[in-house]
Amino acid sequence: MLDIIPTRDPAHIRHGSNSGQPLTRRDGALKVTGAARYAADNHPPKMLYAVMAVSSIARGRVVSLDVAAAKRHPGVVEVMTEQNRPALAEDPDAKTNPFMFRYEAMQNDRVRYANQPIAVVIAETLEAATEGAALLAPTYEVEPARTGLDGNESFVPPAVGVGNPSALRHGDVDGALKTSAHAIDVTYETPAQYHNAMEPHGIVAQWDGDKLSIDTPTQGLVMMQARIAGLFGIPPGNVHIRSPFLGGGFGSKGLISGPVVLGLLAAKLVQRPVKLVLRRDQMYGPVGHRSPTRQRLRMATAKDGALTAIDHHAKVASSTFDDFFEPAANASHSLYASPAIAISHEAVRLDNGTPLFMRAPGEAPGSLALECAIDEMALACGMDPLAFRLKNYAEVEPISGRPFSSKALRECYTQGAERFGWAKRPLEPRQMRDENGFLVGWGMGTAIFPALMFAAEARAVVRRDGSATMETGAHDMGQGAWTALAQIAADALALGIDEVEFKAGTSDLPDAGIAGGSAHTATAGSAIHNAGAAVIAKLAELATSDQRSPLFGAGNAGVIARGGRLHRRDDDSRSESYVDILARAGLAEVEARGNGAIDPAAQANYAMQAHGAVFAEVKVDPELGQIRVSRMVGAFAAGRVINPRLVKSQYFGGMIWGISFTLHEEAITDRRSGRIMNANLAEYHVPVNADVPPMEALMIDEHDPYVNPLGIKGVGEIAITGSAGAVANAVWHATGVRVRRFPIRIDDLLKGGDG
Repeated sequence: MLDIIPTRDPAHIRHGSNSGQPLTRRDGALKVTGAARYAADNHPPKMLYAVMAVSSIARGRVVSLDVAAAKRHPGVVEVMTEQNRPALAEDPDAKTNPFMFRYEAMQNDRVRYANQPIAVVIAETLEAATEGAALLAPTYEVEPARTGLDGNESFVPPAVGVGNPSALRHGDVDGALKTSAHAIDVTYETPAQYHNAMEPHGIVAQWDGDKLSIDTPTQGLVMMQARIAGLFGIPPGNVHIRSPFLGGGFGSKGLISGPVVLGLLAAKLVQRPVKLVLRRDQMYGPVGHRSPTRQRLRMATAKDGALTAIDHHAKVASSTFDDFFEPAANASHSLYASPAIAISHEAVRLDNGTPLFMRAPGEAPGSLALECAIDEMALACGMDPLAFRLKNYAEVEPISGRPFSSKALRECYTQGAERFGWAKRPLEPRQMRDENGFLVGWGMGTAIFPALMFAAEARAVVRRDGSATMETGAHDMGQGAWTALAQIAADALALGIDEVEFKAGTSDLPDAGIAGGSAHTATAGSAIHNAGAAVIAKLAELATSDQRSPLFGAGNAGVIARGGRLHRRDDDSRSESYVDILARAGLAEVEARGNGAIDPAAQANYAMQAHGAVFAEVKVDPELGQIRVSRMVGAFAAGRVINPRLVKSQYFGGMIWGISFTLHEEAITDRRSGRIMNANLAEYHVPVNADVPPMEALMIDEHDPYVNPLGIKGVGEIAITGSAGAVANAVWHATGVRVRRFPIRIDDLLKGGDG
């Protein structure tokens, strides 16, 4: 067992005056007043509107389009099809790196899924473009659609997620299952899910020769810039992307999608600025989703309830033309200690758009199945679910043997349970009712998510007039990056947050990496911290080598930056301001860059994980089967907290997503046509205010010096991984009915469960 404690503070101790403070969002006033300019709010002069025509079949080919009728419609300027779209320098179906996925840019007449773009109508008004698209009246050569996890031949995928092995094995699972005192064999199913961010995908594009100006929501500015440059055969510097605000992304805006490329092609075709924004129903197909899963879990324990085997097998789906396989079974290799663990995946190819990253990819569906199975295993042993987890949680990562901060997970269990009142929970189901006669159930789930980090760069400038700037191409999709990263920037420069101009959101700034995997604060924040440290080091060099400075000769003793001044470590009374240092040196400013990247040695030796525990209460009408989540308590340990207000907001968002996963979300496919039948926010159910109960999020103190120099772990996705299972387990405890198909429906409870 490793009890992680900090071994050293980052160089030049400056943190605490800004970081750790619950500041309100710096961009909050802009958003609530409508002054925040999102991509589709931009209207360059002479801009045209583009509308996609999309396929109404899932498999086949386009036989005809009535282009002439569309072009005759008043206001229509052009119709772009496979016949006249501008050429691309790269094949949209080419894959040269693991983060490159295929998409539709009308490269041929084939239809690979419903809602695939098949033409783009460009017009003077949105109405004219919409009406022109309707006039295209496509005809098809239709082939049978392959839908559902049993709709095609299954196979073992070469990898899951991005380059992860599809199978891992440790110990003798089959032997342990045969000799166990207690065992279970259960199967859970989760449906396809779609991101449904409030802001649809869209682009405003303008060409000037071979230079591109783009407004579009993206979670990866520089990655998109490079991809677009390659597609059109132009230098990356010729592509300028503005993306200061995102109205939600959840992974769907991390990589370039077909509609974005079509907007660029449309603008190139007509040589005028073009805006293309997807309708809500058009987001069900070309911009990714979460695959359905069927997960079988076999578990075994000894007589004392100690786990002896975990076997987690997941069946998932990808498209017929690309590879992304939801790594659902991977949820079982890092959390519970067992001498024998096996995880494996199989897959099918279906006539749908390619599944891609969706919030907590793999971990969200995988942990739901795992946490329900853990509860079933505890019941088989006659143990309280919390006691069972406390007995079996891993103190080192089971397969790799790498240590992590297991003490933090224990604290999440104990503090969360105490706050929730778990000790009063009866072991058997259907034992509690409220004053109205509703059945009351309590459930819990363990939360775990990898503490990821990518590469990033930042630039810091301190000027002789006392001003300072920190620049990095960061992305704020609602998580509060503008605020948290500005807090890190201010501390990195030892200034107040209002004294530092923080620049982000455009591709001409240093690369902040991708805002994904709950890694953005750690990634961009580390680069910002190092850029600030580099500037402070330059100022210190100027001062300590200048005989006129009160800091002269302090090189060995060192200096501390605080409040826009450098102080000698061994004599705090001897100090000098940044302004005076630069003035004496005759410099207008001092500038430095900093990089952030994962430490390979630390990653090899330590398991990088964030932990948590979620407790949920549900109330169920005993006659109607209607379910309401009535309260939730989550306790999370995610390293150093930069802004508690923003972190709690992220935890609440994850807990709400867990409710949604268990009780609401499901994309329903028409098996005859392959079309999504509920491709809208009226019928694709997500929680509204009335569905969200009182919530508490406890921040458990954790110091992890190995994860990155700032000790930051992500908070955006971890709360999903415990919450979905907690709600499902609470439903069982209330009703005694175990539903293994999600979302849980009223009829599942009335029929007696098993999905």
